[in-house]
Amino acid sequence: MKFLFILDSLDSLKAYKDTSVAIMRAAQARGHQIFSCTQGDLFWKDRVFALAGGLSLTGNDEDWYQVQEPKQTALASFDAVLNRKDPPFDLEYLTASWLLAQAERDGARVFNKPAAVRDHNEKLGILEFAQFVAPTLASSDPERVHAFIDEQRDVILKRLDGMGGESIFRVRVGDPNRHVIVETMVQGGARTIMAQRYIPEITKGDKRVLLIGGKPVPHALARIAKPGETRANLAAGGRGVAQPLSAQDRRIAETLGPVLAARGLLLVGLDVIGDHLTEVNVTSPTCFREIQDQTGFDVSGMLLDALEAELKAAHR
Repeated sequence: MKFLFILDSLDSLKAYKDTSVAIMRAAQARGHQIFSCTQGDLFWKDRVFALAGGLSLTGNDEDWYQVQEPKQTALASFDAVLNRKDPPFDLEYLTASWLLAQAERDGARVFNKPAAVRDHNEKLGILEFAQFVAPTLASSDPERVHAFIDEQRDVILKRLDGMGGESIFRVRVGDPNRHVIVETMVQGGARTIMAQRYIPEITKGDKRVLLIGGKPVPHALARIAKPGETRANLAAGGRGVAQPLSAQDRRIAETLGPVLAARGLLLVGLDVIGDHLTEVNVTSPTCFREIQDQTGFDVSGMLLDALEAELKAAHR
């Protein structure tokens, strides 16, 4: 089969830990043809095309790819299009999702489904599953945010379009900087943010639980913050420790999995702290390599099994 991966620039990917590289290598090992393009290479002219180059991947993490001269190719001519472009979910990302939705109407098979990605903000996506969520507020009103801080005493503030630990603040009720932090976050009432009660179990890790085709990967990656840091994200210097799913991790995963898969979300990364769901990541979930390397479980193989099953079912 022919798979097109929409990625950030190839030179920006760190092959030794990158999930997209792990998936592409596993797909190539199965005999699939791999092509890549960037978000900016998508365009519409009678139908949706990409300026896409064929990729040959090596096992060398330094010199890990060779790319052919890109050619104008209709997205519908690929067996699958996998959008692995990292956030931010800005206007260009949104525009790409509209183009990918049109490509679906042209006959392309896009994963994750563009409409489902648009409908699931990675922070607000938890609100649908409130039974698993710690006390939470979503608001642009600074006074409402301050009232929530007063009520909960110790909170985490997040912007809705952040990634990798960007724009995340821990604010305690007596924090002398709380007013300037809140003012900066909500931008005078112009920007909605999320506030969540601080969950002390973050010291044991912010767990990434992967859902593939609605089913949980049996191991989570607990991302543990470095000393003196609240954020456990790997991009913020956290370290990842793979561990079996807890009973609550599995309960959350088995509740959300079938619902999200039915909406066209083949791959989802749930963030769980303690017993609480904190994010539902649908854009380009990561942590494959860390789980694979530490446990031997073939996460990439599980994804390809699910992808191939979906494609075969579509051709019946």
